Amino acid sequence: MTETNKTCARAGCPFTLNRRSFLAGTGALAAAINTGLFEFASSIFAAEPRTAGRPIVRVVFVRPDVKGYWMGWPGAAYDIGERQRHYTRVLNSAAEKFNVKLDLQSEPLADESDVNKCLSQLKAQSPNGLIVVSMSLNQSWPHINKIAQERGHIPTIVFSPMGTSFTGHLQGTRDIPGVYVAATQDIEWLNFGIRMLRTIWDMEHARICIVRGDKPEDKKLDVIGTTLHYIPRRRYPEEYRKVADSDEVRALADFYTKQAKKIVEPTQRDIMNSVKNYVLARKVCADENCQGISVDCLPLVENRLIPAPPCMAWLRLNDEGSVGACEADWNAAISLRLTSYLFDRPGFMQDPAPNTVNNSLMGAHCSCPTKLDGIDKPPEPLILRSHSESNTGVAPQVLWREGQKVTIMKFQGPESIILGTGRVLGNIDTPPAGGCRTSVELELDDVADARDTKGFHQLFIYGDLELPFKAYCQLAGIKVVHI
Repeated sequence: MTETNKTCARAGCPFTLNRRSFLAGTGALAAAINTGLFEFASSIFAAEPRTAGRPIVRVVFVRPDVKGYWMGWPGAAYDIGERQRHYTRVLNSAAEKFNVKLDLQSEPLADESDVNKCLSQLKAQSPNGLIVVSMSLNQSWPHINKIAQERGHIPTIVFSPMGTSFTGHLQGTRDIPGVYVAATQDIEWLNFGIRMLRTIWDMEHARICIVRGDKPEDKKLDVIGTTLHYIPRRRYPEEYRKVADSDEVRALADFYTKQAKKIVEPTQRDIMNSVKNYVLARKVCADENCQGISVDCLPLVENRLIPAPPCMAWLRLNDEGSVGACEADWNAAISLRLTSYLFDRPGFMQDPAPNTVNNSLMGAHCSCPTKLDGIDKPPEPLILRSHSESNTGVAPQVLWREGQKVTIMKFQGPESIILGTGRVLGNIDTPPAGGCRTSVELELDDVADARDTKGFHQLFIYGDLELPFKAYCQLAGIKVVHI
C-alpha cells in the first residue's frame, strides 16, 4: 500500500474544541490523568487544531447520458449507474469525515450546453472546491478540458478512474494552475481529494500566533491565505508568571517523568517549569483564536525572562495536531500546520548541518514531537535533557527509527515549498557532539552534495509524502522546489 493510500485509509479530523469548552475542561485534566486517561484527555484539552466553518465542494460527473457503453473503454461491462453511485458513496463519506458540504449534481454533463450551464453556475456562485469525475474515455475530455480552463480560480480535482483516460487525454489539464488530475484505479483516493480541498480552506482561514516584536499586528499571507497574528514578545513572560503550580501542571509533569526512557539533567522543578509553557501556549491560542503558536524564544531564555524554554510545550502541541514552532519562524509554523492537516502527523523543525564526510544531512533542534508516525500512533522513545544552549529547563531527545523513510519540506514564503526525501541513518548524542538535543542524520535522495540543500528549519517528517505534497501544491497553486 502506498503512503498516500495509507494516509487515506486512516484519515480523520483531529478533535476540535472551542474556547469555552477549552476553559471549562482544564479543571478536569488532572483527574483524567490520575485515572489513567491522559492520552485521551490531552487531545481533548489541546489547542484548537481545525478552523471554524464548512467549505462547499461542487461535484459533477462528465459522461454521455446513456444507460450503457458499447465497445471501447470503459466498456459494456462498466455499469454506469452503479459506478456513479459508488463514487457518490465514497465522496459523501469523506465529506462527512472532513466536515465538508457537498453540492453534488447527479445529472451528467453530457454535451456542450450542459458544460456551459455548469460554468455559468460556477461563475455566479463559486464553491470552495470542484471535483470533476470523468466517466468515459473519449467523450468526456473535451468537456473536462473546457471546465478546467474556464472555471476561474476554484481549486479543481479531475478524478479519472482507470478506464477513462489514456496518456493523450491527460495532456490538456496538466499545466493548469489549481487543477490536479487524479488518474488512478484507487477509488478510495477520493478521501484524500476531499481532504486536500478541506485543507486549502483550513490553511486560508488558519491563524498562527507569532510572539515577537513590540506591537500587535495581523498579516494575511498571499496564496496560502494563513493569517499571522502578532502579539508583543513581552506578553509571554508576563503571562508565564501567572501560571501556578496547579494540579494540571503537576499531573503533566508526572506524565512526562513516567513516559521518559531516561532523565539526564533536569530536576523535577525543571520539568514543572517546562510544562507551564504548554498551559500558557494553550491559553494564548484560545484567547487569540489561533490554531498554532511560534515564539521568539531565544531572547527570553538568554535574558532569563522565563525559567525554562518552551521545548516540551512544542512537543506536546505538535503531538496533539496543533502547532508549536521555535524562534517565531512563521514559514516553519505554517509548514507544521499544513503537515498536520494533510497527514495527521507532526514534523520536526530542525537546524540543518551538512555532513561532508558522509554526504548526508544532520538536523538538530531542542524540540521534537514524539508522535512521528501519527498523532494516533504510539510515540517514539523520549529522553529528558536540558536545553543545550542554556543548560536550563527541559528539552526532549527523541530517538528516531533507523532506516525510516523521511520527507523534508518547508515553506519558503507563502508561494513555494522546498521538498525532498531521505532515510534515517541514525541518532546523534550530545555530548560528544555539540548542538541541540534531538539530532538526526539523514541520507538524502537525489542530492549530489549535501551542501546544496536549500532552506533552514526544514521539517523532517516520517513517511514518503513527496507525491501527496506535490498533489496538494498543484491544487493550491504553490510552487514546488526540489530540496
